Amino acid sequence: MDIVTNIRDFYEIFRLLIDILIIAFLIYQVYKIFLHTKAMQLIKGTVIIGVIYAVAYFLRLETLLWLMNALGTVLIIIIVIVFQPEIRNLFTRVGQGKFFKLSTASRSSEVDTIINAVEILSTMERGCLIVFMRQVGLKNIIDSGTKLNADISSNLILTIFGKDTPLHDGAVIIQGSRVVAAGCFLPLSEQFDIKRSFGTRHRAAIGVSETTDAVVLVVSEETAAISIAFEGILYYDLDKDELRKTLKKLLSVKEDHEKKEEVQV
Repeated sequence: MDIVTNIRDFYEIFRLLIDILIIAFLIYQVYKIFLHTKAMQLIKGTVIIGVIYAVAYFLRLETLLWLMNALGTVLIIIIVIVFQPEIRNLFTRVGQGKFFKLSTASRSSEVDTIINAVEILSTMERGCLIVFMRQVGLKNIIDSGTKLNADISSNLILTIFGKDTPLHDGAVIIQGSRVVAAGCFLPLSEQFDIKRSFGTRHRAAIGVSETTDAVVLVVSEETAAISIAFEGILYYDLDKDELRKTLKKLLSVKEDHEKKEEVQV
C-alpha cells in the first residue's frame, strides 16, 4: 500500500513540475517577444497597478478598491487595444512552427551574390533595404511595390538601388532564389529607444522584423554601415566576415559543396 501511495505522490509531483516548466517556458517566450517593444512599459504599468490593488485589498481601502473595480473593465479594453500589435505578433510567432515548413531558404551562392552587391553599394554610399522572407508571408508588403519575380543577380540589385531610380527608396523582397518585388513599403518600428541617428531605412528594417520572422539587410546612405535586423534587434555596422556569418546563420544557409555531398551520400 505504501508503494502505491509513493508512486501516486511521485506522479503528482512530476505532473506539477511539468506544469510549472511549461508555464515558465511560455512566459519566457512571451517576454522575449515583448522585450524590445513598447509593451514592456505597459507590462510594468500593469504590475504597478496590480501591486496597488493588492495593497488596497489587504489594507481594506474601500474607496480605492471601488475605484479600481469600476475602472477594471475599461482598463482591460484599453490594454487590449494598445497591445494589439504585440498580441498579433505573439500569435504570428506561435504560427511559425516547423511542422509545415516551406522551402524559402536561399542557396549559399545566392546569398554571396547579394552580399557582394551590398558591399559595392556600401562603398558607393548608396542606401539599400533587402528583406529575406522566411515562414511568415509578406503579401501586403509585396503588393505595395513592383513585382519582379526575377533571378537573383548583383547587377539587378545594383540597378534597383542605383541613384535616382524609381525603386531605390523602397525595399527588395527575396523569397528563396527569387527577387519577388522591389520598391516595397515596410512598417516603421514603434520602439522608443531607437537611436535618433537612425533614418527611415533602419526604422523600417526593425519594424518588419518585429512583426514577422524576416531577416533584413540594410545599408546606411549616410554612414555606409551594413546592418542586419532580426526579431526587432538591429545588428549595426557589421564587418565583412560578421555580415556573411550572421546572415547565413539566420537564413540557415548551407554551403553549396555541403549540399552536393549530402546528395551523393
